[in-house]
Amino acid sequence: MDEYRIAIALWDGVEELDFAGPYEVLTAWSRMSERPISVHAAGTSREAVTCAHGLTIVPDTSLDELGDVDLFVMPGGDTRPLVADESFVARVRGVSDTGALMASVCTGAFVFEKAGLLDGRRATTHWGSLDRLEALGVTVDREARYVDEGRVVTAAGVSAGIDMALHLVARLESDDMSARVRRYIQYDPAPVRAGV
Repeated sequence: MDEYRIAIALWDGVEELDFAGPYEVLTAWSRMSERPISVHAAGTSREAVTCAHGLTIVPDTSLDELGDVDLFVMPGGDTRPLVADESFVARVRGVSDTGALMASVCTGAFVFEKAGLLDGRRATTHWGSLDRLEALGVTVDREARYVDEGRVVTAAGVSAGIDMALHLVARLESDDMSARVRRYIQYDPAPVRAGV
């Protein structure tokens, strides 16, 4: 069975829980599943990045070295420099063009919008940025914790990335596996509303 490869993007200004929540869920899945799964923290380089609240983290690979992936997670935080960086946007578009499942958390949706991935799709982002995303012509779901539009899945802010990642485990393996991962990480919020 081929390895299922997952990448989570990192850069200066990334919101800590936007990447750490999905990372916790997806690496727990990789340890619990019988299928071979790898999760890679991919920076714009291998240099340490400083996150939104000051945490410094070293990516284990760079986007240039990454190779093909099956799932690409674009966290949020200060994504304005990324949206303005045509080479970064082209890199994200290129990952999508390979057929990867694309998932964003919070303001990561703005990178997807710039890359054209939200054209004709519903999406969500952090509640404080919904108007801005809508002003770009995106149909936003104001109530959903995450929105699954097939090849593109978007999550609302910060902790919603955990809900989205658990949904992806259910979608990619099974509801039972998602429940097992959820129990392992002791995540038990009130039932969430998905925009599926």
